[in-house]
Amino acid sequence: MYSVIFNKIYTEPPFCEREILRYAGCREADGEISALLNICLKEIKNTLTYKVCYREMQVTIDGDLCDFGVFCWQSEKLAKNLNDCKNVLLFAATVGVGIDRLIAKYGRISPARALLFQAIGAERIEALCDAFCADIAEERSIGLRPRFSPGYGDLSLDAQRDIFSVLDCEKRIGLTLNDSLLMSPSKSVTAVAGILEDKESKLQIKCAACNKTDCTYRGTL
Repeated sequence: MYSVIFNKIYTEPPFCEREILRYAGCREADGEISALLNICLKEIKNTLTYKVCYREMQVTIDGDLCDFGVFCWQSEKLAKNLNDCKNVLLFAATVGVGIDRLIAKYGRISPARALLFQAIGAERIEALCDAFCADIAEERSIGLRPRFSPGYGDLSLDAQRDIFSVLDCEKRIGLTLNDSLLMSPSKSVTAVAGILEDKESKLQIKCAACNKTDCTYRGTL
């Protein structure tokens, strides 16, 4: 089971306008912003794809060393996150290239729309990751620790290479990684989520479990 890579394709998750505006840096939307957002949402509706590839892996924690068998990551914060876990979900998710094309298009002719499409893209990939984690937790009757991505905290962005090496992301979901460790499509996420086998464990809200309380993107708890 640990060597098998799985794929999931999702239907479009509901849009959350409040989250989109938060990613755009708008605490409140006036009539003009709301109208422009509605135009952007209509343009992007049903143009994105929602794909995830993933596999389960074993993990052993020794101090700040997280050993996944085929590779090791050194991260005190991740080790703390995975402390009670023997297995993890390693996954990559993307909403496709459609959003990148719109951002590029409006970056030249309408910066305001480009900003909103950037925010929509951020909300879309977060919605996909949330849907995937909730789906797996319910399907397997397990709890999941908050997902943790390369580049977060003290986990090196170089960890991206390890994820791509074991998930075959390009073949599975069309996701590539360049020499600068940037992913394409840009609105994509790679992450690890610790598995809690206790069936009574709840899927933890990522912001509730994060100690960075001054984060601009912190959700309402």
